[in-house]
Amino acid sequence: MIQLSGIKKTFNGGKSNEFKALRGIDLEVALNEVSVFIGPSGSGKTTLLSILGCMSRPTSGRIWLSGREITSLPERFAAETRRETFGFIFQNYNLIKGISVLENTMLPAYPTGMKYRVIRDRAVSLLEKLGIMSKSEEPVEHLSGGEQQRVAIARALINTPSIIIADEPTAHLDTELAQGLLDIFAGFRKEGKTILIASHDALVFESPVADRLISMRDGKIV
Repeated sequence: MIQLSGIKKTFNGGKSNEFKALRGIDLEVALNEVSVFIGPSGSGKTTLLSILGCMSRPTSGRIWLSGREITSLPERFAAETRRETFGFIFQNYNLIKGISVLENTMLPAYPTGMKYRVIRDRAVSLLEKLGIMSKSEEPVEHLSGGEQQRVAIARALINTPSIIIADEPTAHLDTELAQGLLDIFAGFRKEGKTILIASHDALVFESPVADRLISMRDGKIV
């Protein structure tokens, strides 16, 4: 169970351009399910997922993951939790141009201290599973949008995370590719992974893969 209590996030606090992105979120999210956060742009979905994934800290409030409080962890331990627990699929992929598909996939595993051969074998296995191994030596900028999406998924899974966070994952995909991505998510759910998705795409939140919809507006759960 992921539990959130009183989560607030304010940017530029005390300044003329102060913005309250989250306004007191109380929420429980079940593990081993697909939860989709829906709402218009600016509703706080991305901010909330970044806090859930230990990528940023709330201005106030606390989060517990399986009974462990994670919001006040020192940065070193927050980074470890981020690497070991969460896999991130970003809207714009955030792949590194100029290096290969295989190298992009392997990058997040280097700080773990695993041997290079173990990391490489794991990356190859993921790329094969996602049907993109034939492009493994290609620079990522040579790939189509759908191919880059699969590389981003492989990279998100390289550290075998138990929780996958996806921010608007279908934003740049056509209907066929988006449905393919949802099929992949359905497979992850069967493997027992927890998936948290931020989306305002009806194809996502109307899909049977979604176990729960969490509606947000103006930084609140509605």
